[in-house]
Formats: sequence, C-alpha cells, structure tokens
Amino acid sequence: MNDDYINTGRKNQKQETRDKIIESAQYFLNKGIEFNLEDVAGRTGVSRATIYRYYSNVQILAEEAGLDINTLHPEHIIENVQNETFENKVLGIQDYFNTLAIDNENAFRKYLSIVIASNPSEIKRGARRKKTMQLAFENTNFTKQEEEDLTNLLIILMGIEPLIITKDVSGLDNKESLRLMKWGMKLILKGLEKSKEEQKS
Repeated sequence: MNDDYINTGRKNQKQETRDKIIESAQYFLNKGIEFNLEDVAGRTGVSRATIYRYYSNVQILAEEAGLDINTLHPEHIIENVQNETFENKVLGIQDYFNTLAIDNENAFRKYLSIVIASNPSEIKRGARRKKTMQLAFENTNFTKQEEEDLTNLLIILMGIEPLIITKDVSGLDNKESLRLMKWGMKLILKGLEKSKEEQKS
C-alpha cells in the first residue's frame, strides 16, 4: 500500500477509501473469486486510477487484504491492554503481533516476497504496529520526540521481520524467537525506566 499518498491531504477520507478497497478485495477473496484492479474499482465505486494510487499491484492488494482479515484494528488491540501498566501494554502489543506473525507466517512471507519483488521504496508497511504503539503512549509523560523515537524502536521487536531474522539467520524456533524478542523488549523498557530515574535525580 502507498502510505505516502494516504499521508498527504485529506487523511481521514483517504483512509476510508483505502478501507473500502480492502473490503472489496476481501469480498472476492471470501468468495474464492479471482479479481483484478478493475474488479475492485467496480465494486468499490471508484476509478481504476484511484485504486492505482493506493495499490499498483493486485497481488500486493490481495495479500494485504488476506492478512487484514486476521488482524485486529489498533483500537481493538489496545482495548485488551488498556488497564495495564505502560510496560505491560507494550509487552501485550508485542505478544499480539508476534503471535499473529507465527500464526500467519507463510502468508506474511508471501506478502513480503511480493512487496520486495515490486517497488519496496514506494510501499510503507507496519502501519498497524505503529498506530497501536502510538495509542499505548496516550496519557504518558513522554515528550513527542520520545514517543516518536520509542514507537519506531519498539516496533522493531514485533511482527514478521524480526521473526524471520531469529529463525532464518539465528536458527531459532518459534518458542525461542518469542522468548528472545520479549527479553529484548524488557531490556529496552528497563533501560528506559533507568533513564527516566536519572533525569529526575
């Protein structure tokens, strides 16, 4: 998906259009019907040119729509950890996305291979991880810069990418991968807590 286009101008309207495109693609997927961008445009009620601004490749759209079926929206993910401490919120979000990656590993790998084979410089991913982490920072005492830096740092340890590294490069199994990523997250949070304490003294 071309997030650069979505992040310019009327973001809410563009996000709604993106959601409609995904829902239309999911209709065809659920029916087991092959489709192209013209089919999605017809069902969505927008032009093919508009569809192309979001998805220039029907394979990427199909794979993202398929994964989207199994992925909760950030607001629903954060609801499950809303009453937890900040640390437990972060660990809960990490656990959700890492479990999702393991449960849908083949689909995520296929999606990544299609993205990499197309034009990855134009495609931004990981939007749900980032949005969910941003929600975790609500009502905290971090500065805007700290929130941005920490969000970008913490999402490195969740999702399909670190899972691929721990399994394909480090040779770990799923259980070992989850343990290692959780340990890494705890180290970051421990260092963050220590840094905050030093700033107070």
